[in-house]
Amino acid sequence: MEFPFQQQTQDNKLIRTFTTDVEDLDLVWHQDNKDRLVEIIEPGGWSFQMENELPNKLERGQKFFIPKLVWHRVIKGESEMVVSIEEFD
Repeated sequence: MEFPFQQQTQDNKLIRTFTTDVEDLDLVWHQDNKDRLVEIIEPGGWSFQMENELPNKLERGQKFFIPKLVWHRVIKGESEMVVSIEEFD
């Protein structure tokens, strides 16, 4: 399966880069198998939405927690988005 981002590992964190050439259809609602702490490095005008909530525009330096098995998605912005993800068992 191909993901809609490029990923590298740095200091035990996942660094993901989402580009604007990703298809909207590839940015699907999904669940993760681990709890995650996400930090926005470069927001690029993107938004984040949790199940049963309205989308929120992302801001540089913003941090938020995504519990495992909770539905969520990202919504494409106008430029590249970079996030740092720390996973917990």
